[in-house]
Amino acid sequence: MLIDSLTHPDPDTLLRFLRAHLHARVTLHLAGEVEVLYAGRATSMAEAGDRLLLLKPDGSLQVHGPRGVKPVNWQPRTDHLSADLEDGCVVVHAERRSPAEVVRVRVTRCAQITALHLGDDALFLLQGTEAQMQRALARHPDLIEPGLSVLNRELLVGVGGIDLYARDAQGRFVVVELKRGKAGHEAVYQLARYVDAVRAQAPGAVRGILAAPDITLPALKVAQAAGLEYVKVSALPQVPEAAAQPTLF
Repeated sequence: MLIDSLTHPDPDTLLRFLRAHLHARVTLHLAGEVEVLYAGRATSMAEAGDRLLLLKPDGSLQVHGPRGVKPVNWQPRTDHLSADLEDGCVVVHAERRSPAEVVRVRVTRCAQITALHLGDDALFLLQGTEAQMQRALARHPDLIEPGLSVLNRELLVGVGGIDLYARDAQGRFVVVELKRGKAGHEAVYQLARYVDAVRAQAPGAVRGILAAPDITLPALKVAQAAGLEYVKVSALPQVPEAAAQPTLF
């Protein structure tokens, strides 16, 4: 599992470590003082503070603070990931093309960095049925994406029923396909059919999101090539069965 580790590296040593492992399909875990700049659908900056930076083999990036379960900044996937030395500090640059987003993590002090190989091919299923998953995410769409609001469940289009039909923070329509297990090609193709059906009827931009606890690498590549998005959903809030009585959702 453990590949390599450094304690209190200087910037040059840290940069060499990152460049050696950044694209080697390993998990990198950095603890230290960092500042984070995000630019994309919004703009935010987290001033220098003690945080954990997590870089996964799928290109995702997370920055965690000392409290809470959610990262203070994250990038669900990246099209370009690099590390450079700027003004004596290492800067990790994570860029995404669609939607256009950039996360820059400036490491002002590194206490420790570790490269790990994490193997997990076991099948993972979310507890409960897909109907329960749908009900929970309809009430808590922020688990899929902050600012997402659900307009309808099981919206019928010509090719079937859309699990969640939503609108994002920018007002774009979003088609969400849910899978309680590892998603494969069929889930991607199904989502693509739903998105095409909505685009034929609704003016403006339409996004497609596949929400599941995991996805196969070939399916992820197909989704990305089609302009579709994958969001990892590995835990759900409990929704009382009483809430399943006829309501808007």
